[in-house]
Amino acid sequence: MTGLRFDTYDWTGGREAMLRFGPDTGPIVIAALPLFEEANRTRQFACTILRTLADRGIGSLLPDFPGTGESVVATIDARLSDQRRAYRALAQQLGAHSYALSIRSGALIDTDADLAGRWHLAPHTGADLVRDLDRTRAAASRSGLAPEGEYAGNRLSPEMLSELKDAVPREDGRYQVVRLDTDPRAANATYTGAPLWRRSEPGNDVVLAQQLAADISLWIAS
Repeated sequence: MTGLRFDTYDWTGGREAMLRFGPDTGPIVIAALPLFEEANRTRQFACTILRTLADRGIGSLLPDFPGTGESVVATIDARLSDQRRAYRALAQQLGAHSYALSIRSGALIDTDADLAGRWHLAPHTGADLVRDLDRTRAAASRSGLAPEGEYAGNRLSPEMLSELKDAVPREDGRYQVVRLDTDPRAANATYTGAPLWRRSEPGNDVVLAQQLAADISLWIAS
């Protein structure tokens, strides 16, 4: 089967939903969207990457993690440690041939999983993310639009913010980091495209998605 299917997975805290793309055998890519509002801005783009991987014969999953997407866990109750446990549980269910495809702060979620490799697009540290959240909250506060405990439209607990401040992507083992050509930080490859996670509305870049899918498929094959 190579079409889009709905599925679920279990972890110690319950059951979460996920989308399946492409075949169920062979290497499987687990996609982790950025946390919070950036997830909404990049979901369509990520799905385009995963559909293109399916066309290349590579299966993938787009899971919800506790406190993200359609999860029954409220955002205020979300913890990075729980999201990491859920990711690890899913990777264990898949076995030895699972790979991370993590975008921005999604790279903070795959750290505890045993994976065949990690492919990160513009990976973001937790400290960088918290600074972005603080700037957004400060701007909203000046406009009188930031209720207590709300960051960019999300109510976050002090525990979540504390976990994020010290979180960094995992870079050991088989690791590929890809950035846009406007980003001066070190990368294994760079591509031309707009940072969709910075836009005010959800968007897509089909050409870039196809280029990234090609990069991922060649990286897995190598």
